[in-house]
Amino acid sequence: MVLWVFGYGSLVWNPGFHFDEKIIGCIKDYRRVFDLACIDHRGTPENPARTCTLEAKKGAVCWGTAYCVKGGFEKERAAMQYLERRECEYDKKASVDFYVEGSLQPVLTSVLVFISTPDKVANRYYLGPAPIKEMARQIATATGPCGNNREYLFSLEKAMLAIGHEDEYVIKLADEVRKVLSSRPKDWWAAISHVTLKEKFPMRLPLLETTLVNSS
Repeated sequence: MVLWVFGYGSLVWNPGFHFDEKIIGCIKDYRRVFDLACIDHRGTPENPARTCTLEAKKGAVCWGTAYCVKGGFEKERAAMQYLERRECEYDKKASVDFYVEGSLQPVLTSVLVFISTPDKVANRYYLGPAPIKEMARQIATATGPCGNNREYLFSLEKAMLAIGHEDEYVIKLADEVRKVLSSRPKDWWAAISHVTLKEKFPMRLPLLETTLVNSS
């Protein structure tokens, strides 16, 4: 058995687990949105960061990277344990088809992807959509134990350029964040960047129960 996992957020540039193969490609009928809260890495419960999740949309295409883990049950289990800890805000795992550039048929099937229920009651991490200027202000100011929210967005923008598939939504949001940054004095940003939050907030809430859905 071989495990394939699709990364569309920080997994694109920082997978963090051992893999044997990676392929640049896309999944269909999903689009990338910044509707999910992060309260322990790049944000806090009081000022949550906005990170990527996927929104179902007919005809949409989301580019990213598929990672393959081979070598047996123990190796796959280690990768899944790592991913479930890291992606604990995502309460669903979907099984999707994966395409490469120019392919009309999927080159891989049953690829695992972490997604979230678009419901604030069902998923406590779901923030929902907001006007782009409001999201930009939130991303520009959110900071947590592992860094700030804007670095996450700018790293994703750079990673998508590096794989040859820029995301217009990511670029537009990043440009709005840059406008917010340019309007603030430098000493204000220095003050919020050095806030230490590791002791004040727990690193993780309990894991959400996840549901596997098949969207192939």
